[in-house]
Amino acid sequence: MLTINCIGAGRWGPNLIRGFSNLPDVRVHMVCDLNEQRLEMVRQRIPGIETTTDPHAVIDDRTADAIVVATPVQSHYALTKQALDAGKHVLVEKPLCGSVEQCAALSTLAKTRGLVLAVGHVFLFNNGVRKVRELIHSGDMGRVHYIYATRTNLGPIRDDVNASWDLAAHDISIFDYWLNAPAESVTARGECYLHRPLDDVVVASYTYPDNVLACAHTSWLNPKKVREITVVGEKKMIVWDDMDLIEPVRVYDKSVNLERESEYADSFGAARMIIRDGDVLIPKIAAGEPLQAECRHFVECIMEGQEPINNAAAATQVVRALVATDDSMRAHGAEVSIEAPVESGAQELVATGI
Repeated sequence: MLTINCIGAGRWGPNLIRGFSNLPDVRVHMVCDLNEQRLEMVRQRIPGIETTTDPHAVIDDRTADAIVVATPVQSHYALTKQALDAGKHVLVEKPLCGSVEQCAALSTLAKTRGLVLAVGHVFLFNNGVRKVRELIHSGDMGRVHYIYATRTNLGPIRDDVNASWDLAAHDISIFDYWLNAPAESVTARGECYLHRPLDDVVVASYTYPDNVLACAHTSWLNPKKVREITVVGEKKMIVWDDMDLIEPVRVYDKSVNLERESEYADSFGAARMIIRDGDVLIPKIAAGEPLQAECRHFVECIMEGQEPINNAAAATQVVRALVATDDSMRAHGAEVSIEAPVESGAQELVATGI
């Protein structure tokens, strides 16, 4: 029986508590939150569970094998470090930390202690996202030209990070997963329309190896909830729509080719565009809840000594991109280089055993 304690019972914490409670051979023993009303809700949902307002009590609990950290980003580093120092495995919500240096320190600490450190990039466990990766790497769509992601809604409005850190963190993790590489540079613009120090809307363009352009439009000031990514390839195009619960992935057999008639032809009309408009394929996507799969993967990595797909090295690359995005916005959209990974192979996000 694996015992897991949770710090944070706010918006996402209860989902993680539920996810782990539903797993066999897992016991959620103690939950911590500073808000007593939230703890009362936890006690009503899970009779007999222990609650506290002291995070140290959760970490120091000798019966606990692992700690879940679902708190504001600014507290991630301190709480995760304390848990690792106490010999606990950790699943911390995304983004891992507020700086690259903190991320790297936690990654090194976890490896030194031989502990599992996973980060809540839950879309890596989405069956639609995983299917798109399979389609990209099958070679059927040819070379990927560009990717465009839209992640908008009217709220929830956060007060600890801007829209990019809250929303684009998901899309960057997906881009890295699909392309098997981190972004190399970024140009971004953001605005604070709610007159706060945090950007409510951010539009960022990331350049990946082989000149692949990946754009992310994120906003919590939008009338419509959209979770959609389009992948345009040399031979085919793919749309993943997370809001479509029945048919989330569509493959469009469409492409554009430049045909040159003759090297001796006049410049006028010497080349023409050939547009191919074929069928739309809707692949079957297996049912499954990404959060439950993430919780199960974390437990399996602990039990079997595996490196998680959502590991600290991959999460650190996401934070590198987010930091560079902020730098670009401060520079009014100037292109900012994203530092190369510290560890080779950090982005080998090969999904196995899930």
